[in-house]
Amino acid sequence: MSAADVPAGELVSGELTLTGRITTASNATFLGAIGDTPVVYKPVAGEAPLWDFPAGTLARREVAAHLVSEALGWDIVPRTWLRDGPFGEGMVQLWQEQDPEQDAVDLFPADEVPASGWLTVLEGEDEDGNRLVLAHEDSAALRRMAVFDVIVNNADRKGAHILAMPGGHRHGVDHGLTFHVADKLRTVLWGWLGEALSEEERDGVARVLDGLDGELGQGLAELLGAEEVEALAERCAQLLDDGIFPAPSGLTPAVPWPLF
Repeated sequence: MSAADVPAGELVSGELTLTGRITTASNATFLGAIGDTPVVYKPVAGEAPLWDFPAGTLARREVAAHLVSEALGWDIVPRTWLRDGPFGEGMVQLWQEQDPEQDAVDLFPADEVPASGWLTVLEGEDEDGNRLVLAHEDSAALRRMAVFDVIVNNADRKGAHILAMPGGHRHGVDHGLTFHVADKLRTVLWGWLGEALSEEERDGVARVLDGLDGELGQGLAELLGAEEVEALAERCAQLLDDGIFPAPSGLTPAVPWPLF
């Protein structure tokens, strides 16, 4: 049985055993297992305080992001749920083993950016004055992630939050800084700025908007504030009306820092 097929009851009630800790994360993040299923566990008690997000809400935002991902139908966010753990309630997510030979986002010397298949996001210099370019792949999987980030208002799409999976699929992780009512979009995925959404992308956004009147809306109401769900609906409607990938608002830095 694959991890994705493990019954929900087992994942919620089975013993969560910790096996390690990701020390580079800004919030307490542990590796663990439920039976034979490897997972990531982020307890609410380990969330660092933020000036612009309410305390103790990041785990619920991660679960809400998974619900939106499911409504889109693009398998962007790995299976994510709330449950008790060794350090109290937290977010638990299926561990994903990415392909170490692939990078969906990368830094290149300015004269070494691939001639095709990659899109430039920004240019800069290192401490020695060498010109560098931040670029990401031009793929349908990454475009879908960029659409997802717009509607959930992702304030933290770093390069390291994109998992390059075998076969070309791309997972997005670390969605605690999402669903703010103010424009907070910070991402390294700006390569399609101004391009028209595809029919598939528009259909996905429409599914989310329609779902807010049904099961999706009911699920999100248990995880987010009413004004945050309303803001999600407004972003979906605006994206469909505009029909293009938006530009940075100018109200917040366009990219997160660090970039990875």
